[in-house]
Amino acid sequence: MVRVVRRAGMVLVLGWLAVLFTAGAGQAAPSGGGGAPSRTAYLAERLRENPVYISDQLPRAVPRSTAPEFTKEARRLGVPTYVIVLPSAADMGFDGLLPGVHDRLGRKGLYISLDETGLTDVQTYGVSVPGAEDARWATMYELPYDATAREEFRHFVDVLKSGQATQRAKEDRERYGGAYPTDEPSDWHTSTTDRENQSFATGIAVTGVPLFALLVTVFVRRRRRVGRAPATTSPDSASPTIAKGDGPRPGPRPRLLPLTAAALALSGLLAFGASRIFDDTTSGDGTLPTAADLRARIDRVADGLRRDPLYVDPESPPVLDAATLDRLRKRLGALHIPVVIAAVPTSTDDESAGATDLLAKSLHDRLHRDLVIVLANPGAGGIEAVSYGARVDNMYLLDRPNDLSYSGSAGQLGLRLDKLLTYIAKTPPASAGDEPLAPSPAPDPKREQALPGLFTGDFVPGLFIGALAGGLLFGLVTAVAAIVRRIRRPSRRRADAPDRPAPLWLRETVGKEIDALSDVVDPTAALSEKSQRRAWECLDAAVMLLDGDSDGRIDPDAAPADLACAIVLARAGLAAARDPQATQHVCHRNPLHGPAGRGRPAGRVGRRARQAGRGHPVCEACLAAPGPVLRLGSTSSARRGSFAPYSTLPGPLAKLGDGAGIDQLTREIREHYGVH
Repeated sequence: MVRVVRRAGMVLVLGWLAVLFTAGAGQAAPSGGGGAPSRTAYLAERLRENPVYISDQLPRAVPRSTAPEFTKEARRLGVPTYVIVLPSAADMGFDGLLPGVHDRLGRKGLYISLDETGLTDVQTYGVSVPGAEDARWATMYELPYDATAREEFRHFVDVLKSGQATQRAKEDRERYGGAYPTDEPSDWHTSTTDRENQSFATGIAVTGVPLFALLVTVFVRRRRRVGRAPATTSPDSASPTIAKGDGPRPGPRPRLLPLTAAALALSGLLAFGASRIFDDTTSGDGTLPTAADLRARIDRVADGLRRDPLYVDPESPPVLDAATLDRLRKRLGALHIPVVIAAVPTSTDDESAGATDLLAKSLHDRLHRDLVIVLANPGAGGIEAVSYGARVDNMYLLDRPNDLSYSGSAGQLGLRLDKLLTYIAKTPPASAGDEPLAPSPAPDPKREQALPGLFTGDFVPGLFIGALAGGLLFGLVTAVAAIVRRIRRPSRRRADAPDRPAPLWLRETVGKEIDALSDVVDPTAALSEKSQRRAWECLDAAVMLLDGDSDGRIDPDAAPADLACAIVLARAGLAAARDPQATQHVCHRNPLHGPAGRGRPAGRVGRRARQAGRGHPVCEACLAAPGPVLRLGSTSSARRGSFAPYSTLPGPLAKLGDGAGIDQLTREIREHYGVH
């Protein structure tokens, strides 16, 4: 019984050894013909030659010529470091890559794998590198999506060297709840889409901001002038108005010239500032592949096909077992036309930019013989067959079933290749076929990374949208200003019409009001005949009161009552210009308030109006809440305590206290100065 047990045990042990031996032999079995090593053995051999291995399948994303830069960063870690950069399709679903490579290489150190997007795995074997895994997680959380593999590796080394990898990874996990960050940092590199957005925004700013500023400035200056009125003449009177300064007044068009020039200068300044802010000229980290980088994979695959008609990429996950490989090689040797199979992946980052027809053309240029080239993607499972001068019916080859083209899975690649060879074997004899149409050349990497100019593309549509937006925004501002003026009209009138104005306030205000009125009565203004006449009469009367010596300036000895009367006339003229039906009367309590409520003549007023104005019309504000009576000093030097009601002071202003209207006031002033 004991012998039986021992014998059974020996059989079991030998069986397990056989299984292990078979597995080991399977890993060492040829994958590309000619005794090629397994994937892990192939990568281990490359690391034995150089501790940094970069696949030749990513020249547009991670050129092999950047290996010295990875080596330089790896040396900063102070421990033996082995770096593998493979396409993302080669790493997908194979978490045991680094352990297998380490087992084959048999060296202690820090093992790191990356793809074109960044770090994929970090393992330590026989060395102490505290925080290595945490540094990988911190790098994933802290870098934006567009960070290149070289930038991610540099950041990983920085985090590891900082001694704070564990703390930073912990903070990042708490911030994102352990999940992949959805609100990752802003991109580091400007993409073509980003440049289009920058051009569009620049166009909007270059036209929208200056146009809006110009319109608002003209709007504000038209409503509130700070200078003095120009010297001009009424259409039916030679009486001068108040002049702005010593020189002649420029017309409306010359005034717009400096504003337009300022707007153009602002536009140029915005364009210059945008060119300094959006100054990127390329997308990416500035790495460009060399000519050797772009031909490395083509040379490798072509060299493999010269030695074996079936070449399997040693960097890709194995999808064809040994039996399938032997069967396919036998089928290839039995065909009546030369056929080669290259089981290699394609991507937009390879030398052909993912174009299979260009890859096939490049391989044919290296092989220099007539044949059918079959490209099989071990990752996606796609198949493409291209004939270059082989004696095969091209239409028969092109019309193959769909399941022998791009459709299919990687797991069924061997069966589909076998079916394709059966299909090719049945092709009828034909004369030497023509070569396919020349494929389009691959994009130049330098031009591919170059960004379009800032003032191209969407810049022109941005100019149009900017002008439209500037006009719309100005319209919105004027609408809001109109609403605010309407809401605040009573209180603003009180603020612009103090009941005891100081002489300085009177002089400053009369200049502004007369200036505003002179703009309104400008000959180019589109006013009705009635409005134009009433406005001119008010302007003439105001000038007569203030410019007795006709020098175009306010008389220095002008009495406060005359200054106030001129303000009242100017405001009445503005009201008549806005509304030809404006009331003839002004507020009895304080004429500076402006026109009285419409429909309340002096002889017929309601009870509230009589209480507010003692039988005379008042403004809407005083009708709601009677304000103080206007009081003025008798002279410019009068003390504040000597102010008296305006109706008791000498001058034409007192006529308003007796209930006179604006037309009566202007007529009496003109008669007093001998103007008819």
